[in-house]
This record gives sequence, C-alpha cells and structure tokens, in this order.
Amino acid sequence: MTSAEPSPLGAVGRTRWRNAVASVRPYRAAVLVAGALVALGVWLGPRLLLGPEVPVTAVVQRDFVKSVVASGHVEAPHRVTIGAQIVGVVQRVPVAEGQSVSAGQTLVELERSEAFAAAAAAELAVTQAQARLRQLREVQAPVAEQTVRQARVNVDNARKQLLRQGDLFRQGFIGQAALDNAQRDVDLSEAQLRSAQSQWRSAESDGSDYAVASSALAQARAGAEAARSRLGYTTLIAPVAGTLIDRQVEPGDVVQPGKALMVLSPSGTTQVIVQIDEKNLQLLALGQRAWISADAYPEQRFAAIVAYINPGVDAQRGSVEVKLDVTEPPAYLRQDMTVSVDIEVASRAGAVLVPNDAVRDADTARPWVVMVADGRARRQYVQLGLRGTAVSEVTEGAGAGELVVASAQPDVADGSRVRALVAATKP
Repeated sequence: MTSAEPSPLGAVGRTRWRNAVASVRPYRAAVLVAGALVALGVWLGPRLLLGPEVPVTAVVQRDFVKSVVASGHVEAPHRVTIGAQIVGVVQRVPVAEGQSVSAGQTLVELERSEAFAAAAAAELAVTQAQARLRQLREVQAPVAEQTVRQARVNVDNARKQLLRQGDLFRQGFIGQAALDNAQRDVDLSEAQLRSAQSQWRSAESDGSDYAVASSALAQARAGAEAARSRLGYTTLIAPVAGTLIDRQVEPGDVVQPGKALMVLSPSGTTQVIVQIDEKNLQLLALGQRAWISADAYPEQRFAAIVAYINPGVDAQRGSVEVKLDVTEPPAYLRQDMTVSVDIEVASRAGAVLVPNDAVRDADTARPWVVMVADGRARRQYVQLGLRGTAVSEVTEGAGAGELVVASAQPDVADGSRVRALVAATKP
C-alpha cells in the first residue's frame, strides 16, 4: 500500500497563505479607484487649472482690397442675322464666310429691274404732282385773280347802268321792262363776281384746290419713298462692322422674307451683365476695376471696367443691373457664357484684419471679439472698417499679432482661463 506524498507547505503553510490572501482582498477595490482618480487628475488637471483649449487666430496687418462678388453672363460679341425683306432672286454675293466687313458694305444683291421701274414710275408721279401744284400757283391763281377784277368792273358798270335806267324810268322815258333788265344785269354781274372770288380763294395757298394738289404731291412723294425703300431692299448691307461667321446663300437662289442668309458677329466692346445686391449699391461707381473668370475656365481671369449702373432697382430680386466693359476679351468667350465677377470697390494699405467668424454682433453698433492674452479670454469691443467675404478691417480695438478666438465658443466666458490653439489666418 502506497502512502500520499505530503504538501511542501504543509497544513500550517496553506492555512497562513489563505489568511494573507483573505486579508488583502478588501483593499483591492480601493487601490483600483485610487489609480483611476490619479489618471483622471492627470487628464483633467491642465483643463481645470489652465482652462479648455480654444482655436484662436492672430490678427494680421496687410494690404486689403474689398470686392463685391456676383455672377453674370456675357452679352457680347453677339450675332446679327442677315435676311431679305422681299421675295427676290440673288444676283450677286460679293463676300465670303469668315471675311471681315465694314458697316454699310454690300453683302447680297437681288435682281432689281422691277423694283427700279417701280421707283422710276413713282418719281414721275411726284414730278406730275409738283407740276400740277406749280400750275395752280403760276396759272390758275393769277387767272382767277384777273377774273375777279373783271367781274368787279362789270358789277360797277351794271350798277351805274341801273342808276341811269332808274332816272329815265322816273322821268317816263323808259318802261318797267327796261328797268328790270338793268336790275338783272346787276344781279348777274354780282353772281359772276362771287364765283370768280370763290375760284380765286380756292387757287390760293389756303384754298381747297391748293390743298388737293398739295395732298396729291404728298401722296406721290410717299409712294416714291416706298418705291425707293423697296428698291433698297434689293441690296443687303452690313448694319455694323464685324466678321461673317455663316453664309447660306448663293447667286440664283430665290430668297424669302425672314429667311436667314448670313450671320454676322459684330466687332466692338464685349460686355458682362451682372445683378448686384442692392445693399452694395452705395459701394459701386463707374470706372471701378473688376476681375472676371468664366465658369468653364476658372483659372483664367481677365480685367473689366464698370461701365453702367442701372438707376432702377429690381423690386422682385432686390438687385441692381451692372454692365462691365471687357476691353480685351479672351478668345474663348461666347455669347451668354456664365462668369464670376469680383468688383474692386475699395482698398486699404496696411489694414488690420480679423476673420469674419471671429467678430460677434458685426451688424450692430458695438461689434466685439474674444481676445486671448496671458491665458485668459477677454471681450473686446472693436470698430470695423472695410468688410470682405472672409476678413474685416479693424480700425480700433485690436492690433496686429494679438490673438482672437476664431469661432463662436459657448463655453468661453469673459475672464475665463483658456489655452490658445493657434489656427492659420484666412486669406
């Protein structure tokens, strides 16, 4: 029979070990808690003693240009469509596609014999109307005047004869029939005088015959003008100088009114049209410089000048239309191309600048910033000057190199301890 091997500690040793472990076990939780408190103190100590970290940025001093930014579109170079106003047969096309033309240069000639004949007939009608009016002034009016004079003489003679016949009748030398004949002669001569006077008045410049002749002359002249215009329609000319970018007509073609025959791209100043918020109206002025970039070519900027500011405000959009002249437009510009515009409305050399998001109550009478110095936050009222889209000028209350809290921090109170976390200044 084999006996069991005895334990190295023995019964007494095992008892003592169990008692030691049992005595340490109640303090283990306290040790763990103490360790956690130490770690928490190490983590929260700087925050409690020095305050929380807040992002700050340094106030800078540099040249500053204030711009008004807007979107717009290109309005020129635009296209002019050339078409005929009458039906006709093309006789000659003296220009080619891509050719530069001057204002008034002939582009298309239509067959013009019929129109020329109509114009000649209309001119002849004018000549006839002029002759009729001249005849009225030079012949009819003088003849009518002479007829009036003769009629007056006849009236005087008839009246004298009537007086003599009256004397003879009273003396009994003639009868009643002779006296009646003398009276009829007076009445007839007076009627002839009235007729002659009427014809004379009609032939004078304020008379009806003269008015009819003048109206006929005016009508003839209007017809001649219409005929000349129709004759002019047989020649299509360039309304402005430019370049022919399209030609859809050849000699022998029959053209109709409204059909596009050519497309002309006029030369001249290119303009950009933008709508500016009316709150910026007081900043705008003619002659201000601007920089433009097309959305299709954002890296390529070109210069422009403010040339027109609409005196009225669009009530629906609350904006003002502004036109800018582009003196040297790049070759890639196209009609109605969308562009972005920066109009330089003001500039300041050596301006003190802070980010816009660091300024509180910027639109009130007392804007302020939170400055950080010696580990504490401090409210500082400032006075603003020029204001841009990212930064604003400070004329009083802050200087270059000072630190301001870059954005709203609800846990930063005036006078509280903070740790500055310096961020880069926005351009």
